[in-house]
Amino acid sequence: MTHPIYKVVSLKVVGPYALELEFNDQTRKVINFERVLRGEIYSPLKDESFFNRVVIDPEVHTIVWPNGADFDPAILHDWEDYVDEIVQRAQQWEMVEN
Repeated sequence: MTHPIYKVVSLKVVGPYALELEFNDQTRKVINFERVLRGEIYSPLKDESFFNRVVIDPEVHTIVWPNGADFDPAILHDWEDYVDEIVQRAQQWEMVEN
């Protein structure tokens, strides 16, 4: 079984907690991450100035933040298929934190 390998090739901050991403297949997505910024890894991204420090990791071709937070590029590419599950998991991360 084969599946496409997606790479993030460009990013732009387009709003609070929102990024426009372009992938190696020319797909463009605007993703608002606000609902998933919970738990030990992602809650620091609630600081908008920290969130805006996002970059593309040149080795793994996905978005990363200075604290090591990242997302799989395939999940980003198909965000609408995964967002509900990620939000549910984020709620669990927050419960573990408290």
